[in-house]
Amino acid sequence: MALIRAYKTLTPRIHESCFLADTCVVIGDVELGDEVNVWYGAVLRGDCGRIRIGARTNIQDLTMVHMTTGISHTEIGQDVTVGHNVVIHGARVGDRVLVGMGSVILDNVEIGDDCLIAAGSVVPPRTKIPPRSLVRGSPAKVIREVTPDEALLGINGAVSYRELAREHRRQQG
Repeated sequence: MALIRAYKTLTPRIHESCFLADTCVVIGDVELGDEVNVWYGAVLRGDCGRIRIGARTNIQDLTMVHMTTGISHTEIGQDVTVGHNVVIHGARVGDRVLVGMGSVILDNVEIGDDCLIAAGSVVPPRTKIPPRSLVRGSPAKVIREVTPDEALLGINGAVSYRELAREHRRQQG
């Protein structure tokens, strides 16, 4: 069963439709919207700031979501796909974004809606990424506007993972 724990007076608020994999950890000031799914080994640590995750977003295996006390909070929009082994540290991620595997998103980054963050990207603190941008590199930079197909990758991943989460939830009983 997932580890869900209060921190001081802060208790996670998790919508009943969420799927939490057995080995994920959710602590403190965390709010998960409708049908959010959090996968194996992911950690959402709201002990020194707030974490808000919008409806139908997936946080894949081994991802860490945290922030810096007094500096940042983390907000992730709706229908977002956060790939395996991502670090989101005190950033705002818009709706329908795909954050590729192994990416690192640092304090006070703002990512607009419908963006594609390529796998392995490192987005430096305070970077502002306009909507519909393709971003890649270390340090990450906007390369160009996403194509219509690329703009759908975040929401398509969210739809796919929502179905996968339903299957896993049935298996959990």
